Amino acid sequence: MRPRRPPTRLRLPHSPHRPRRLLHLHHLVPAGFLLARFFTGFSIASFVSTQYWMSSMFSAPRVGGANGLVGGWGNLGGGAIQLIMPFIFSLIRKMGCAEFTAWRVAFFVPGFVQMVSAIAVLAMGQDYPDGNFAALRKTGEMHKDGFYQVFYNAITNYRGWILAITYGYCFGVELAIDNIIAEYYYDRFDVNLHTAGIIAASFGLANVVSRPGGGWISDRLAARFGMRGRLWGLWIFQTVGGVLCIVLGRMGSLSFSVLVVVLFSLFVQAACGLTFGIVPFISRRSMGVISGMTGGGGNVGAVITQLIFFRGSKYSKETGITLMGVMIVCCTLLITLIYFPQWGGMFFGPKKGFTEEDYYSSEWNDKEKEKGYHQLSLKFAHNSKNERGRRKEASLTAPMAATTPT
Repeated sequence: MRPRRPPTRLRLPHSPHRPRRLLHLHHLVPAGFLLARFFTGFSIASFVSTQYWMSSMFSAPRVGGANGLVGGWGNLGGGAIQLIMPFIFSLIRKMGCAEFTAWRVAFFVPGFVQMVSAIAVLAMGQDYPDGNFAALRKTGEMHKDGFYQVFYNAITNYRGWILAITYGYCFGVELAIDNIIAEYYYDRFDVNLHTAGIIAASFGLANVVSRPGGGWISDRLAARFGMRGRLWGLWIFQTVGGVLCIVLGRMGSLSFSVLVVVLFSLFVQAACGLTFGIVPFISRRSMGVISGMTGGGGNVGAVITQLIFFRGSKYSKETGITLMGVMIVCCTLLITLIYFPQWGGMFFGPKKGFTEEDYYSSEWNDKEKEKGYHQLSLKFAHNSKNERGRRKEASLTAPMAATTPT
C-alpha cells in the first residue's frame, strides 16, 4: 500500500492585501458560510413533508414503493450534484468569472431549481386524495387536530423512536459516507481527485434503484407475510449493509473495494426504503411527527457517526468505517423489539382478537370518538388489513366462507 498523503490543504487565491500562503482547513472560521448552511438546511424538512404527503396519497399496499421512489430519487441528487456542480462551475469560469466568485455563483442554479419546484408543488399539488385540507375541513370531513395531542401521541409510541434510531444507521450512514468516501479513496488508494469523485458519486447515484427497490420489496413482503415481512426485510437488508460496511473498511484492493462500496450502497439505501415502508403504519393520527422523528434520526445519526469515528485523528478512515459497520449491526437489533398487537412482530404473532380498528382508534379519546374525529383513522385501518399477510387473511376468511349460506 502506498504511503498516506498529508492532510488536504486549501490554497487561497492571491490578493495584494493578503500574502499567498497555505492554511489547514480547520484554521478557517467561515462564519458566513456556516450561517448560510444552517438556514438552507431547513430545506431538509421538505423530505419529511414529502414522505407524509406520499403516505397520505397512496394506499397501504403501495405506500412503501411510493415513499421509496420519491425518497430515493430525492437522495439521488446527493450523488448527481457531485457530477453536475463541477460542470456548472467550469461553465461559469469559461464565461469569464473569477474562480473565487464562480463557485458562489454556481450555487444559484440549484437554489433556482428548488424554488421552481416549491412553486410547482404549491400550484399543482393536492393535499389528500379527497381534496385539500382546507376544503375538507369546511365540509366537516376533516377536523383541525391539536398540536399537543398529536405530539404527545407520537413521542409516547416507542416504535417511532426505534425507527428513528435505526434510520440513523442507514440514512445517517449514507450521509456520513457521502462526506468521507472521496477523501477515503484519495488517501488510501492514491487515486486522483477526479476518480475519487466518480466513486463517491456512484454511492449516491445508486439511489435511482436501491431505495425505490427497498420500498417495493417492503410492499411485496407485506403482500405475502404482512407487517412481519416488512420488519424481517428491514432487519436483513440493514444487517447485510452493516456487514458490508465492516468489509469495506478492511479492503486493501481498489477494484474489490469499489465492488463492495456498490453492494454496500445498494443494501444500506434499500434499508432506507424499507424503513419508510413501516413508518406510515406506526401512527395514523401522528404520522407527520413520526415521519419527522424518523427523518431527523437519520440526520442525528450522521452527526453522531461523524463525531465519533471521523473527527480528529483518533481513528483512521478505514478503522472508522469498520466500527461504523459494527454500529449498524448492533443498532439494527432494535427492530426485533417492534411489535404491533394487530399484526405481530418478528418473533411473535398478533394478539388474539386485536384488530386494526382497535389499534388506530386507541389514539383518540371517547369525546373525540363521539364527534367522529377518528373516522379517517378507521378508514386507514380498513385499508391496512393486508398487513396481516396472505396466510392470516386466508385463516380469517375461511370460516366465514364455510358458514355463508348458499
